[in-house]
Amino acid sequence: MAPPPHAVPDLADRTIVVTGTTSGLGRALAAVLTGAGARVLMTARDAERGTAAVEQVRAGIDGPGSAELVLLDLADLASVHTAATDIRERTGDRVDVLVNNAAVSLGPHEQTRDRFELQIGTNHLGPAALTWLLMPALRAAGQPERPARVVTTSSLGHRTGGLDLTDLHWERRRYSPTRAYGASKLANLLFAAELDRRLRATGDSVLSVAAHPGLTASELLNNALARRNTWRARMLVLPDRYLSQPVAAGIRPQLLAATGPVRGGDYLGPTGLFEIRGPAGPARRTGTARDPRLARELWQLTASITGITPDP
Repeated sequence: MAPPPHAVPDLADRTIVVTGTTSGLGRALAAVLTGAGARVLMTARDAERGTAAVEQVRAGIDGPGSAELVLLDLADLASVHTAATDIRERTGDRVDVLVNNAAVSLGPHEQTRDRFELQIGTNHLGPAALTWLLMPALRAAGQPERPARVVTTSSLGHRTGGLDLTDLHWERRRYSPTRAYGASKLANLLFAAELDRRLRATGDSVLSVAAHPGLTASELLNNALARRNTWRARMLVLPDRYLSQPVAAGIRPQLLAATGPVRGGDYLGPTGLFEIRGPAGPARRTGTARDPRLARELWQLTASITGITPDP
């Protein structure tokens, strides 16, 4: 795998949780982070696929890094609670970096085990719950000179729609897979921004940073096509295949967010044409993604829906 342009520091004393690691961006992130010496907890929904991914990453380790599997289904709040408890116990309640990477996209109107719309449930509600449940471990690991980090992975898709907090699960509106995906990725940016504001207010040594991979040849859209083989899905997958950058390049914004010189509240992505590809750097977000009122309301609604007390 090609090394990222910015120098990944020695991570020999860091513990990093990466969600969605059975393929694509997540597995590539785990490989680079373990290669730099980190202890990486790789999450997966499926034990067999997760074990295969961990073994593949372990095979490439040449140094003190390590990889281990954590079973986690972000579409099931019970699984999120179990995984968070598992992670805190394994790590002695110290997690240096949480990379919320896992996502689903563009499928038919389905529900999670908790009866949430699948995309908002998997892409926002599950990761928000995991973040809050792991915040004590992040806070314990963070130091003023080296804060812990929460990296929230958004997408160019956040520009494709708004966020209707009165119908988060598309019970009244006609369902649009594209708009539902865009809403979930918009929610990611709103959550990351509100988390940053609250961390600044409490003075905790934890940074909230967001990143997006541009157009990357990952499994996300291919999986979407497999689940919903319609002409609209094919129209979205074809540009991804022909314009996308390789996964080794796509992970650079997330790597910069997780290990590079950043500030809380930063949003990173490719800096080439239309942020599709190119070196990692500052990314643009829509006006809606910068709306602090909407972010606060989403934060409160997320707490109410998940039944988890926000932290901070």
